[in-house]
Amino acid sequence: MWDQVKLDNTGRRSVVYGQRGMVAATQPLAVQAGLDILRIGGNAADAAVATAAALAVTEPTSTGIGGDCFALYYSASDRKITAMNGSGRSPKNLSFSRLNADGLTHLPPYHGHAVTVPGACAGWCDLIARHGRLPISDILAPAIRLAATGFPVAPLTAVSWQYGMPQLHQAINGHEMTLAGRAPKPGEIFRNPGLADVLQNVAERGARAFYEGQVARAIVDVVQQAGGALDEDDLASHFTTWDEPISTVYRDVRVWECPPNGQGLTALIALNILNGFDKNEIGEPGSTQRLHLQIEAMRLAFADAQRYIADPAHHAIPIDGLLSAAYGDARRNLIQSDRAMTRIPHGSPVASSDTVYLSVVDGQGNACSFINSNYMGFGTGIVPKGCGFTLQNRGYNFSMDPHHPNALAPAKRPYHTIIPAMATRESDGMLLMPFGVMGGFMQPQGHVQVLSAMVDDGQDPQSAIDRSRFCITPDDADSRKVLIEDGITSDTMETLRRMGHDVSIVRGLERSVFGRGQIIWRDPDTGVLCGGSDPRGDGCAMPL
Repeated sequence: MWDQVKLDNTGRRSVVYGQRGMVAATQPLAVQAGLDILRIGGNAADAAVATAAALAVTEPTSTGIGGDCFALYYSASDRKITAMNGSGRSPKNLSFSRLNADGLTHLPPYHGHAVTVPGACAGWCDLIARHGRLPISDILAPAIRLAATGFPVAPLTAVSWQYGMPQLHQAINGHEMTLAGRAPKPGEIFRNPGLADVLQNVAERGARAFYEGQVARAIVDVVQQAGGALDEDDLASHFTTWDEPISTVYRDVRVWECPPNGQGLTALIALNILNGFDKNEIGEPGSTQRLHLQIEAMRLAFADAQRYIADPAHHAIPIDGLLSAAYGDARRNLIQSDRAMTRIPHGSPVASSDTVYLSVVDGQGNACSFINSNYMGFGTGIVPKGCGFTLQNRGYNFSMDPHHPNALAPAKRPYHTIIPAMATRESDGMLLMPFGVMGGFMQPQGHVQVLSAMVDDGQDPQSAIDRSRFCITPDDADSRKVLIEDGITSDTMETLRRMGHDVSIVRGLERSVFGRGQIIWRDPDTGVLCGGSDPRGDGCAMPL
């Protein structure tokens, strides 16, 4: 496919080329950390964890060791992809009965009950144990340096930090993530000695230093102080899982996602629907036809996702049925060419057995697609005393319907929004790209849109990322509200309105709703790397 890629110099940034390895992430200092690890002999897994740890230091507004992570790893030697689920579970003592006893009819997003076990640290260590080359002490060294000596805060990160200040002011120990009670300004140095100590302990003792002992006690103390049910046994019993990745073929590209409890299935369902339209039928980029079909496919995919995605350890999920050609045909037939659907029920397939995203490809062609997140900015904003990180609020994504597959239950993983993706050439399994677009429920929509830009239109990674996007909200599958990024023509907008889409333009800093993506394309024949990084964030793609 490489010879089909059309270079486009109208984007905000130039595409980046390299051969010996490449890292793409939302913070340049984190990219540098990953490149440092590649430079001393690390592979894609080692560099991914180094980058993720550095992002936990430099972009705490989105990610941290108090959050979760997922990864897809491509092994060049056997062309196999493995999926790592580094998400945590709810406390074993948290149930609807406990919520009722605490006088709660729902799960508030910043309450102690919203804290699930942070899975990131175990995910980092387990990814290295399975696929890495270097010791965890070497891999965490750049992040420890950044936390201990400080780093200048990037511009858009400073904006997000300011936005999260009300959250930190209300949260227990939230002041630890401030400069004397305020957000750091762009270019201002932020030091985090507490987080440096936590990372140093993990570098010396591995994940046990986080899930047992002083750090674990600090986590439990603050969660229980905030009214939560988490205890030390919940932390000590946490474990990462390794799963078979799920996939579908779009044109001649196989697209890979992690299986549920993540929402990668949503992107695959939408691609399965869109694959039934040929390139002429989907229309030109930015056209009413293209936007209409992609929006409707995403609405159908979210209707299914909201019904079926849950913790597979608690509820069977008909993945094969949802991704079958017959089911894709049936859902596609619901789309009307000239108007938006007014009602979108979930289907019934035949059963069968805020966030940071980064991409790394090393010189041998191994690749890691990695994502790490707190959720809702700083998560709960709650900080274990002296530790320098906030705790996530992933529990907020549980359903409060006790009969729903994603219903709140003890020791259960919730519906998870963060999803890494990978693409390979269908004919021979050769790596094409690790890619991702972060941002809550925007993520599967971003996957579909950037993949279409590259596969359908032959765009290079940077041009695909630069392209204006749409975003729908999946809270109500029948909702026809669509956010459209500035750059789509007024004629297209008006036509979409006449078709029944409730569209509105988003400009300026509010464009963050469309996520921030990273892509590293690898020419499967020459090994040349081609990277792009989202202009909606502070990051970059850089070669070794």
